[in-house]
Amino acid sequence: MPARLADRLASARRNRFVGRGGEIRLFEAALGAEEPPFQILYLYGPGGVGKTTLLRELAALAERNGAKSIYLDARNTEPSPYAFLGALAVLLELEPNASMSDALAQRAGRNVILVDTYELLSPLENWLREEFFPDLPENTLVVVAGREPPAAAWHSDPGWQTLMRAVSLRNLSPEEGRAYLKQRQVPEAQLRAILDFTHGHPLALSLVADAFDQRPALALHAGEVFKPEAAPDIVKTLLAQFVQKVPGPAHRAALEASALVRVVTESKLAAMLHLPDPTLPATAAEPGAQTAHDMFEWLRGLSFMDASAEGLYPHNLAREALIADLRWRNPDWYTELHRRARNYHLQQLHATSGIAQQRILFDYIFLHRDNPVVRPFFEWASSGTLATDVLKLSDIPALAGIVARYEGEDAADLAAQWMQTQPEGFLVLRDSEIIPAGLLASVRLDRASPQQIQADPGTANAVEFLNRHAPLRPGEAALLFRFWMGRDTYQNVSPAQSLIFVNVVRQYLATPGLAYTFFPVADPTFWSDVLNYADLHRIPEADFTVDDKTFGVYGHDWRVTPPLSWLTLLAERETAPTLDSAPPPPATMLLVLSRDEFDSAAHDALRDFSRPHRLRENPLLRSRIVVERAGGGASADARMTALQTLLQEAVQKPQVSPREAKLYRAVQYTYLKPTMTQEQAAEALDLPFSTYRRHLKAGMIRVTDALWQQEIGAGTR
Repeated sequence: MPARLADRLASARRNRFVGRGGEIRLFEAALGAEEPPFQILYLYGPGGVGKTTLLRELAALAERNGAKSIYLDARNTEPSPYAFLGALAVLLELEPNASMSDALAQRAGRNVILVDTYELLSPLENWLREEFFPDLPENTLVVVAGREPPAAAWHSDPGWQTLMRAVSLRNLSPEEGRAYLKQRQVPEAQLRAILDFTHGHPLALSLVADAFDQRPALALHAGEVFKPEAAPDIVKTLLAQFVQKVPGPAHRAALEASALVRVVTESKLAAMLHLPDPTLPATAAEPGAQTAHDMFEWLRGLSFMDASAEGLYPHNLAREALIADLRWRNPDWYTELHRRARNYHLQQLHATSGIAQQRILFDYIFLHRDNPVVRPFFEWASSGTLATDVLKLSDIPALAGIVARYEGEDAADLAAQWMQTQPEGFLVLRDSEIIPAGLLASVRLDRASPQQIQADPGTANAVEFLNRHAPLRPGEAALLFRFWMGRDTYQNVSPAQSLIFVNVVRQYLATPGLAYTFFPVADPTFWSDVLNYADLHRIPEADFTVDDKTFGVYGHDWRVTPPLSWLTLLAERETAPTLDSAPPPPATMLLVLSRDEFDSAAHDALRDFSRPHRLRENPLLRSRIVVERAGGGASADARMTALQTLLQEAVQKPQVSPREAKLYRAVQYTYLKPTMTQEQAAEALDLPFSTYRRHLKAGMIRVTDALWQQEIGAGTR
């Protein structure tokens, strides 16, 4: 007889079926067992994860093993016992009033009932669990598939604990996803980008493959790769699978906020959406108003949201689809959400330290994960099981061994020397193994002796560069991240490398008076894109060779682009429409003044405090403290106002001793009260003129020194 269309459909489905080996083996074992290890296989997972496809494969597998399978889609029946039993009776071809249990028991071999879209039968949950399933004969296996995990009553019942097996369906592995795309003849050059977007989600893989079937030119111009924004219909279909119904605009905004950040909490939602946070008395919501708690609880109930000890986060593909849709549909709102998240994390960054600050830095860096430059260079699941620790004496041999393995014995000797002379600069990565999982060594160049500097080619070349091009001023610091590597991965992209990068940023923000940093890499070409994105510039003069291994060095002058301006620059680069349109560094180029130049400019600024036409020419208007106070793109008038404010704060310094207060008052009466001559100031202070002059000189030293300390230590320290 000619083949039926149903046969061809079944064959096509089998040919395209990929993965799910564990679930299939579990089902096959139950099919072949004389006494199955379970009677109900409960499959659950978010929309589009492949539940229906797997059920069909299990039905075909049952038929091939001689079992009778009955497939019921709950979308085609009412959620009532009468309708459910009637639908099954039709599929079993039972006579009216026939006993379903008897009919199944009388069949030879195994019966398999497969129920799809099981979440629609939630009104029948108690009846199914307490009456229908227990009445089935032992020769019948049941497989249900739905979006939600089993209700608590399944797990609390000692009987069902034994006879029900719950399996959470996840995405296909990268290997399985690649195999599927190759089977669909998707171009090899597109596989990485598609897998990055889909994360192995079966429906997403299928939709993208269909798009290439229907539109072969999709994202294939001049070596381009697939971008979800280029296929908004795919994104829309995926969102429909994940989010069947959004109650209102606030809920949509909550979804988008949860997709943008690494994890979301009630307080973070309140900050990003300007919602009342009922946990804070000062922001108590008006009756009936939506609160951050309301939105958080709604998010928690969604099938594609997961929870951790830190908060909620969406499944990877749901995150990708939400962000792709938002950037395509409303880029201005994406930029605004990004700004609010960034500001929230910055506030938290200033208020924390240690491990808590490390987590917040992961959150901050996570905001850059959508940038095509940054994305390939981080493991976005933070650091996995890695933790950071201080150097212990017992670590020295193991860390030197790791350095020797990758960089040679001479390098290991240098590392051991720095561990002895600057142990506080070593950060040790630890996991469950006895041997440390990696290390980050930052050498303070300003604290090393000339002999120590010259003994290491890395520090010698860095200091020579500084002396020639960017000499340190008194009180300033310079760091060379001399050794950084993972125990098993060296400098490759890995959880160890990602944790190291986060801690490098921590040192940018926490080192008082930081003026310059050097970052050497074994493969400067590989890291060039992401380091340039992070405003680190190549310094060939500082390159060095040890054990015939040459390192390329990147650097950053924090006096020219200080930390706050740097963070703003990175944020602008992330939200720029294209890489080509990424904004330049702040328009106001900073002056790096020597101490003598700074003191002279401060004296002039005090003298010209009330003469704007002269103050506008003062070099301090391009100093770091003024530009940071006014903002990188501020006008000259705004920077002049910022300078005046800084001078007032320095002169009117609170909490000084009565003796020191006299010195500050001498400066205040002389320069901030312009109608007075020096003689009048001395008289107003009730001081002999010679004493007044002595107080004024000492006060000026204190004021300029306070301003200088801010200049060399400004930023988020």
